[in-house]
Amino acid sequence: MTFEKGANLSDIDGEEEEPGEVIESAPPLKVGEERELGNSGIKKELLKNGVGWDTPEFGDEVTIHYVGTLLDGTKFDSTRDRYDPLTFKLGTGQVATGLDNGIITMKKRECAVFTFTLPSELRFGVEGRDSLPPNSVVQFEVELVSWITVVDLSKDGGIVKKILEKGERDASPGDLDEVLVKYQVMLGDGTMVAKTPEGVEFYLKDGHFCPVLSKAILTMKKGEKVKLVIQPQYAFGEERRDACDGFGTIPPNSALDFNLELPSFKHVVDVTGDSKVVKKILKEGEGTSADEGATVTISYIARLEDGTVFEKKGYDGEQPLEFITDEEQVIAGLDRVAATMKKGEWAIVTINHEYGFGNVEAKQDLATVPSCAKLYYEVEMMDFIKEKVPWEMNNQEKIEAAGRKKEEGNLLFKNGKYERAGKKYNKAADCVNEDGSFVDDEQKLVKSLRVSCWLNSAACCLKLKDYQGAIELCSKGIVLDCDCHNVKALYRRAQAYMEIADLILAELDIKKAIEADPPNREVKLLQKSLKQLQAEGSKRDAKFYANMFARATKDSSVATKKLKLEKSEEEKRREVAVAMETEKEVDSSAPPKDGVVVDSC
Repeated sequence: MTFEKGANLSDIDGEEEEPGEVIESAPPLKVGEERELGNSGIKKELLKNGVGWDTPEFGDEVTIHYVGTLLDGTKFDSTRDRYDPLTFKLGTGQVATGLDNGIITMKKRECAVFTFTLPSELRFGVEGRDSLPPNSVVQFEVELVSWITVVDLSKDGGIVKKILEKGERDASPGDLDEVLVKYQVMLGDGTMVAKTPEGVEFYLKDGHFCPVLSKAILTMKKGEKVKLVIQPQYAFGEERRDACDGFGTIPPNSALDFNLELPSFKHVVDVTGDSKVVKKILKEGEGTSADEGATVTISYIARLEDGTVFEKKGYDGEQPLEFITDEEQVIAGLDRVAATMKKGEWAIVTINHEYGFGNVEAKQDLATVPSCAKLYYEVEMMDFIKEKVPWEMNNQEKIEAAGRKKEEGNLLFKNGKYERAGKKYNKAADCVNEDGSFVDDEQKLVKSLRVSCWLNSAACCLKLKDYQGAIELCSKGIVLDCDCHNVKALYRRAQAYMEIADLILAELDIKKAIEADPPNREVKLLQKSLKQLQAEGSKRDAKFYANMFARATKDSSVATKKLKLEKSEEEKRREVAVAMETEKEVDSSAPPKDGVVVDSC
C-alpha cells in the first residue's frame, strides 16, 4: 500500500489527526507541506500525521515500511511489495545514510516522504541498490509502524533494556520499595531457566535472582514491560548456578534474556531516617499529609512480632483513635507516622522499640508488650484537621496562638524536652512574624513576644549543642532591639561563642551585657569562666611557642653538629687523597727491579 503525495490521509485507519508540538523556530509540518530538516540536505514532506508526541531516538529499534524511488519514479526497493516491514537499530544507516535523521522526527504511524542525495560510496544494504547511479537523488516514502526504546543501563552494553510496553508516567519505584514482578529468563540458546507466571514480591534493597535485577527495575514504571539482555559479567560471571527453588541450571559465562513486567509496587518510607520506623503504603491517600500539630483520626491493629494482637482501634466495636500529632499522646513511632499520612491512606508500619515502648514492659488493652519489642501496626488515616497556619488567623488569634505555644514550649523545656520545646518557640515566633499587619498598639507586645521566643529557642539550641543556631537566634533578637543591649541575648550568644572557642567575640558580648546591667550575677560568673578559658588558652599558647622554639634551637644545634661532622669527614678525605698522590709519585720515581726502562707511550 502506498500513498499519493499531497493526499490528506489524516483519517486513514481511523486515526484522528493530532496537533504537533509547537516550536517557535520550526512550527510543525502540515499534511502536504515540505521542509528541509535543518542543514542536513534532507527534505521531508508530511503525508499523514502520527499519534502522540513521542519520537524515536538513535539506538532505538524501529519498524518501518518504505518505498524507495528515483525522481523519475523508478522503484528500486519496497518493503510493501514484500509485505514485510523492516526492523533495525536507528543510527546505523541500515537502509540509507541520511534516512535515519528523518525517521527521528517522526511520530508513531506517521507517513512522510524524504528526499536526499544518496552518497556514491554507499552501494550495499538495500536490495537493488547496486544498480543505482552514483550520487542519485532518491525518495523514501516511510511509515513509522512502531519502535522499541533501547536503553544501555550499564553504559557498556552489559545491561540493555528494550521497552516493549510503556508504563504509567511518574510511577517509578524507589530503593526501599516492595515490587511485584513477573518474568521469564532464558539462556542464549533459548533454554528457559526461570519463570514466575503469578509474579514474585520482594524488596528492591534485598535483591532477587541476580544482582542487577533490582537496578533494572528501578528504571521501570508501573505497568512497564521490557526485554533485558544481561551479559555474563553482570549475571553470574564464571560461576555456575545450580538448579534450585524451581530455577534451572545456569552454566558459567551465560548471558541472560529477561522478559520482565512490573505490574505494581508498594512505596516504602523510612519515616525517621534511621530505618527504625518504616511505613509500607498499601493504599495511597489523597491530598496532602497531616503534618505536625494536626488532629488526626486513625484506626489500627497493633501486633507483636509473633502476631499477637495487643491493641485495636476502630475495629470490633472499638472507636477510632483521635489525637494531636507531636504532642506525645501516643508512642513516638505512631506519632511520627501519622504526621506523614494522607486522608484515606492505608499502611503497614514497623516500629523498633526505641520509638515504641522502649526497654520497659507495657500492659495494653489486649496483651502485654514485652520490653524492647518490635511493633507492627496496620494503620488507616480516617481523617485529620490541620493546625491553623498564621495566614489563616486574624491578629488577635496570632497573638493568642503565639502566647499559648510559648507556654507549651516552656513546659517542655522544664521537662528536658529541648528539641520539641524549640519547635514550639519557633512556631510561636512565626505566628507574630514581621509580615503580620499589626496595628501600633499591638506592635510593642508582638515585638517583645517574638524576641522572647527567639531567645528561648536559642536556649534550646545551647542545650542541644547547636551553637551556631543559638548565635543566629540571639543576633536576630539583638538586631530587633535597636539599643543592642538585650542582656539575655548577649549572655546566651556569649555562651555560644565560648563553646566554639571564639573568645574575642564572647568578651565583647559580656562587656556590653555588664554595661547594660552591671550587678547581673550570671553575667559576672560567665565573665569569670571566660577569664579562666583565656588563661588556659594563654598557657597552651606559651607551651606551644616554647616547644616550637625548643625544637628550632634543637634543630639548629643538630645542624651545627652535622656541619662540623661533614667538615671533619671532608678533611679526612682530603688527607687520604694527598697521601695517595704522594705514594704514586714515590712509585714512579723508583727504578724497575729488572733494570729495563719502559717508555710510557
